[in-house]
Amino acid sequence: MTEGRATARFVRGSAQKAGLVMDLIRGRDVNTALATLRFSRKSVAQDVSKVLRSAIANAQQKDGASGDVDRLFVGSCYANQGPQLKRIRAAPMGRAFRIIKRSSHLTVVVNERAEVVRVPVSAPSEESSTDAPAKVKKATAKKSRPSGLAKRKPAKKETGTKAKAVEAAKSTDD
Repeated sequence: MTEGRATARFVRGSAQKAGLVMDLIRGRDVNTALATLRFSRKSVAQDVSKVLRSAIANAQQKDGASGDVDRLFVGSCYANQGPQLKRIRAAPMGRAFRIIKRSSHLTVVVNERAEVVRVPVSAPSEESSTDAPAKVKKATAKKSRPSGLAKRKPAKKETGTKAKAVEAAKSTDD
């Protein structure tokens, strides 16, 4: 299985904001991930897209790589915190407020999916064919009732003056 890795260091922007974009593409095929990044409204998505393209190129250059981009997927991607630039902004009455300009290191790892070998399913033997329908029928019988319709307990018989009044009203109606 081939792996391609790419890292962009000292990218301006916080690692937390970059992590939100990385969560969108983790585990997806590279073509889908590139399309997702292209239409993302976050500005860091362009930087992540560059890193992803670089990781794809690195995976294709490795020995033993198939060169098929359709088999590549984003295995892992993460954003680590980089150094911070500390600046000062003038504040009223001679004070100063600190501005922290954050940076991050973006890493994308692209893996190649293993080829799927399809094994033809053999016909079931005679012994298992007689048992299988019975098991299927039992399983479907349990699932036939909708989940919201549970068995109800019979209503309790009312006793007392209210019950007598209801019975009296029924008898007078007849």
